[in-house]
Amino acid sequence: MILPSWLGDTAMATPSLRLLREAYPRSVIVGLGRPGMDDLLAGSDLLDDLLMADKRALLGPALVASRIKRHKFDAALILPNSFSSAMAVSLAGIPLRCGYDRDSRGMLLTHKLEPLRRAAPHKGFAPVSAVDYYLALTRFMLTVLAGGRLPDSVAAFHPVMELSTSDGQDRAATDILAAAGVATSPGARRFVLMNPGGNHPAKRWPVERFAAAAHHLISRHDCHVVINGSPGEAPIVALIRDALVLNHPEDERRVTCLTELGINIGSLKGIVRRASLMVTNDTGPRHMAAAFSVPCVTLFGPTDLRWTTLPDSCVFNPEPGSPLAREVMLVADPTLPPDEVADDHPERCRIDRIPTEAVLVAVDAMLAGRSTTAPGPGRSV
Repeated sequence: MILPSWLGDTAMATPSLRLLREAYPRSVIVGLGRPGMDDLLAGSDLLDDLLMADKRALLGPALVASRIKRHKFDAALILPNSFSSAMAVSLAGIPLRCGYDRDSRGMLLTHKLEPLRRAAPHKGFAPVSAVDYYLALTRFMLTVLAGGRLPDSVAAFHPVMELSTSDGQDRAATDILAAAGVATSPGARRFVLMNPGGNHPAKRWPVERFAAAAHHLISRHDCHVVINGSPGEAPIVALIRDALVLNHPEDERRVTCLTELGINIGSLKGIVRRASLMVTNDTGPRHMAAAFSVPCVTLFGPTDLRWTTLPDSCVFNPEPGSPLAREVMLVADPTLPPDEVADDHPERCRIDRIPTEAVLVAVDAMLAGRSTTAPGPGRSV
């Protein structure tokens, strides 16, 4: 299996990996991914082996092909949409190559699936969750392998995102939390993880609003706030901490910046797994939270939530008695018609249109455990 390039997308591919494992328990299943995916999938039984390579580099497809050709694979499931991923598998001579027919790569595939497109007059691809997108392709390949009929067990498969931690990753997480003064023993103060970053500035809720939410969590819910970010996001993380402490000096001992403690993908998994709640933009750690069944409040700006709607998610409704899923999603413009895509309306769907109060109400509901019934995957409440 050729894995997606992003951590979040690979997490959303874990239901497909589980489906392959259940359908072919005696087969050897090998993944090919970018560096970092080995840390993400460590501790899991989803793959028998994981090869690391970056097919995006100059001569990347040829180098990848030379590496995987020696394994003599019988079939390849190509989850990324890129031309280079299909080229690498084709050059390797793998006899059965399944992927989506897009980006001018159909000639490189032996079996291809047409992606869903938006209804006229709109152009482009339909906003389909990556979880469902990858599962549809996986079921297509399993149908091909079964001679045209989808096995009953495959048809009834229910998608669940999943990740695991290795012993080393758990120890690293414990050490980092201890250094931060965050206790994880039974009865200890809860901690909430914040992710203020994102791969594009338009996906980032304002720094001062994250700081306001952090103070709310500390003062109202007696939580410790742990702020996470990639090395490149360290300035954003520090700004939130500094804004919080400037306005509320009493909160200083109850906020931690993970970027100052040597965090990496593996230890982050162990930290996410222990969190009581995550408040996040639509970014990679959000998918880790889903895979570890950690409650999550996610904020969406000009990226349509339907691209990454996860199993057991719902659009938040603050009315008393309304059900909550494990994740609630807040959008910049709830009035956007369903035939429109938020990505096409960057001004109308600016993430700063999500008010602080809306986030605080969602946080209160999640921490109060008001949810007793979760709607089906992606259904709005």
